[in-house]
Amino acid sequence: MDMLGHVNNVRYVDYLQEARVDLFRSHSHDRYDGGTPGEALVEGIVVVRHEVTYLRPLLFSRTPVTIEVWVTRIRTASFTLAYEVFHERADGTRRVYLRASTVLAPYRFDAEQPRRLSDAERAMLEQFLEPEPAAKRPAAVAVRPAPERHYPVHVRFSDVDVYRHVNNVMYFEYFQEARIRLITDLASEVREGARYHFVVAQTDVDYHRALTLRSDPYDCWTRIASVGTSSVTMEAAITAPEDTDTVLARARVVLVLFDPATQRPTPFPDEHRALLDRLAAAE
Repeated sequence: MDMLGHVNNVRYVDYLQEARVDLFRSHSHDRYDGGTPGEALVEGIVVVRHEVTYLRPLLFSRTPVTIEVWVTRIRTASFTLAYEVFHERADGTRRVYLRASTVLAPYRFDAEQPRRLSDAERAMLEQFLEPEPAAKRPAAVAVRPAPERHYPVHVRFSDVDVYRHVNNVMYFEYFQEARIRLITDLASEVREGARYHFVVAQTDVDYHRALTLRSDPYDCWTRIASVGTSSVTMEAAITAPEDTDTVLARARVVLVLFDPATQRPTPFPDEHRALLDRLAAAE
C-alpha cells in the first residue's frame, strides 16, 4: 500500500506475473499435437514489453480481485498476453482497476538467445487466443544524461532470478525510485508547505537487454516529456556507466496530480505547472 492507501503501482505488475505463471502452470502438462508445453513457458520466457493502464485505485479488501488473462497475438518467436484486474459486482458487472498487455518471447537461458515457439506451445496458446489489433506505440525519445536527472540503480540479490537476471517487475521499482527522486528534487523548488500527491495512470516499459547482479550500479536517467492540465509524462532509460549509448530498458510513465479529499485529479498549481513547463521545454 502507498501513503494514499492504494495498492502501489509496482505491485500490480507482480499480480500480473503471478496470474501469467498460474495460466502456464495450469496447462503445462496438457497434451497437444507436438507434445506437451511442460514448464518451458513458465521458466523459459523473457518479457519484452509491458503496457499497463491504471483505471482506478485498488484499496485494501478482504475480497480478492480476479485477474483474467488471454492471448491477443501469436508470432513465430513471441506472443502477447492481455489482462484485466477487477472485482465482480453482484449484478455480474465488473469494477475494473487495471488493463494491461505483455509481449513475451521464449528464451534459451543456457545459450542466452531467443527461440521459436514449439508446436505444442503454440497449440496451448491458441486455445486462449482473442485477437486484438496491436496498439500504436509512441516513438522512443533519447533521454539525455544530466546530473540533475540521474539515479543510481543498485541491483539487490533479491531482485534476480536463478539466471542472475533482474526480474521484470523490479524494473518498475527502479523507474519508480528514480521518478520519486526527481519529484522530490522538484518539490524543493516550490513553496514550503506545498504537498502534492501523484497517482500513476499509465506505465509502458521496454526491455532491451537484461540487467544482472553486479556490484557497480546502473544509471537511470529521467526526463519531463510533456505536461498537461493535471498530468505529467516522464520518460526514463537505464544504461550502464561503461556503455552509456546502449539503452538496457526504457519507460514512459503518465502521472496524474491527485486530490485525496475528492479522490479526483486536480490541476497543477500555477508555480508547479510553470516549473514543469520550463523543464519540459529545456529537453
